[in-house]
Amino acid sequence: MSGTTWLVVAHGSRAPGVTADHDAVCAALGTRAPAGIDVRPAYLEINEPSIPDAIDAAVADGAERVVLVPYFLHAGNHTRRDIPAFVDEATVRHPGVALSMAEHLGPDDRLVAILADRAAEAGGERGR
Repeated sequence: MSGTTWLVVAHGSRAPGVTADHDAVCAALGTRAPAGIDVRPAYLEINEPSIPDAIDAAVADGAERVVLVPYFLHAGNHTRRDIPAFVDEATVRHPGVALSMAEHLGPDDRLVAILADRAAEAGGERGR
């Protein structure tokens, strides 16, 4: 493989089913990604692969560009400090690879629409 790998970075959890759910998100994103983009999971902590391991595996498989895509709602220490530090460290380990980080999900209107749908499904009144 060569080209670009998107690493979808989740926090990680000990709860059962978390990795299966995250794998499903990655697989669904893979069907929407441009041709030639490899989409893989990575975790900040608890679950595997860790961010460094996922970056190293993508590079070992021939990735020339690795984009970390935070699957985080809000800008906090993980998106402002921790994940960028992993990018910086990997840039030193893999000087010939372009490494970058996408924005976290944030206050996107598409997420607000999903929240409105979920509230309505739970018995709330449908908003505008």
